[in-house]
Amino acid sequence: MKILSIQSAVAFGHVGNSAAVFPLQRIGVEVLPVYTVNFSNHTGYGAWRGPMISPDDVREVLLGIEDRGVLPQIDVILSGYQGGEGIADVILEAVQRVKAANPSAVYSCDPVMGNAKSGCFVAPAIPVLLRDRVVPAADIITPNQFELGFLTDTEPDTLESTLASVELVRATGPRTVLVTSVERPDREDGTIEMLAVDDNGAWLVQTPYIPMKANGSGDVTAALFTAHYRRTGDLADALARATSSVFDLLTRTHESGERELQLIESQDAYANPQMQFTPHRIA
Repeated sequence: MKILSIQSAVAFGHVGNSAAVFPLQRIGVEVLPVYTVNFSNHTGYGAWRGPMISPDDVREVLLGIEDRGVLPQIDVILSGYQGGEGIADVILEAVQRVKAANPSAVYSCDPVMGNAKSGCFVAPAIPVLLRDRVVPAADIITPNQFELGFLTDTEPDTLESTLASVELVRATGPRTVLVTSVERPDREDGTIEMLAVDDNGAWLVQTPYIPMKANGSGDVTAALFTAHYRRTGDLADALARATSSVFDLLTRTHESGERELQLIESQDAYANPQMQFTPHRIA
């Protein structure tokens, strides 16, 4: 499998491609990383150095890849945080070109906007752009509950309202939706859930809640879920594998006391997930 991953990169820490590439490689996926920024560290620190790469420069890299005749071999285009408005056009062009070369390729979009605690942390134009242009072009999306609400102009909080919001966004284009960080009032204390839905049904998985903020964990989740699902087409299995791997990654990170994901130290969790959580079919 080959994944063209168009995301940010940091020298220190693990977000964007700097979070997604190694776990994908560890499960046997060939990754072609294309960078949209090249920062010293993620922006959560409040200070960083390095350039945002212009859309034209990103496009040049993608055209260079096309020149090598690789596009027919690409199985997945993966995108995440979009720092500026212009990059969306470049990503959508890449999706179009890859799908023309390989009609079986899929586009997986992590529509990064923010979360319920922090609100939106992207430029004001980005959520609207994602909702109106990018998400409708995607085959798979991996929003959190807050982002799902913006995409559908709803306020999902119960399981029923979250499922209803998923169906609204599926009607706009993407057939497969992974909702990360599902929090509903009637769940067990000290737990958190993920919900995955495709044309064949809906699956929910619950894990213990780990009390920490982990920049980049969503990038790892989106990457692993997408790869497993593209490889097998089995939604429940992809959800179980991604959940197991990310839970072990977050557990190790929390126990380390470090702020950054313990991405390298957790490598066995990607290649050999413990499968300690079983998704349950709910629809």
